[in-house]
Amino acid sequence: MAKTAPSNHAATTRRRGVTMNDVAKHAGVSRTAVSFVLNNREDASISEETRNRIADAVQALGYRPNAGARALASQRSDWYGIVTEIVTAPFAAEVIKGAQDQAWLDRRFLLIAPSDQGVAAGPNKGMEDAAVEKLLEQRVEGLLYAATHHRGAHVPSSAREVPTVLINCFDLDGQLPSIVPDERAGGRVAVEHLLRAGHTKIGVVNLDPCIPAAVGRLQGVREALNSADLELDPELVVAGYATADGGYDAACQILDRYPVEDRPTALFCLNDRMAMGAYDAIKERGLTIPGDIAVIGFDNQELIAAYLRPKLTTVALPFEKMGALGVQTLAALTAGQPIAANQQLVDCPLIERSSV
Repeated sequence: MAKTAPSNHAATTRRRGVTMNDVAKHAGVSRTAVSFVLNNREDASISEETRNRIADAVQALGYRPNAGARALASQRSDWYGIVTEIVTAPFAAEVIKGAQDQAWLDRRFLLIAPSDQGVAAGPNKGMEDAAVEKLLEQRVEGLLYAATHHRGAHVPSSAREVPTVLINCFDLDGQLPSIVPDERAGGRVAVEHLLRAGHTKIGVVNLDPCIPAAVGRLQGVREALNSADLELDPELVVAGYATADGGYDAACQILDRYPVEDRPTALFCLNDRMAMGAYDAIKERGLTIPGDIAVIGFDNQELIAAYLRPKLTTVALPFEKMGALGVQTLAALTAGQPIAANQQLVDCPLIERSSV
């Protein structure tokens, strides 16, 4: 004869949603007593024995507080929202980890909403506005708006309903605070490293010359050279437009523009993908790295920089630190505290490996 499975009141209750009334009934106390205990009301005269009974009932029934109701009552949800297109980008984990670790220190949590930022047309048009709306519906206390590359951004107007901080981008309307890499200092530290190694003729494989990263990094290059009483020869700057193929082509142009005895002895590639292409151009000409030509990249994209041979010396984009600083700034804003500056610059450290 088949056995009948025993009833499981707790599991059934969990499935239909446990209420404070259920907890009160299970513990044999009033709903008010349950509310006082769960909301940590210090002014409530409730015995330790009663508190323990309520805690046991919560555990047995699997009760969870209604976050929406609690947020409405307290005007706090303990959630921050992130709107970003970087969830599949190489550096996404670093931004999210930095933000998440910092939020946890304040017992806050993150809700992540993907979007196609900056996309004017296509099947996902409007996703960004919808992402902000969905996060606001969850009553987030503030928003982080993170970009995959340093650029100006138009943030949906609804984001201004709560404190909002931009990460790796800046508000083109000039209203919202932002956290961005110090591109100029990054360019400067790279060239200073090459100068210390004895290189005075340095080729630059540039990004798209119009973007903020290219403008800032190239300014840092000039500053470092000027400090050494040198000038940047425009013939030594060729755009590779951020791709490995572009880096290869640009390096070929720089290396073939001069006779062997007058070639530059170093290349500064303004991202690691272009440095990967430059490696091929150098090796095709029978030259060695760093014996004949030193190479420095920018980004510290681990899947490239650490696995090239020789390993690539590069300047790191501080994504994890920017994520953490974004949350710190957001916490200050939600608490009504002043912030250090409307735009905060984060240092880009040099990562020394074997290519210089």
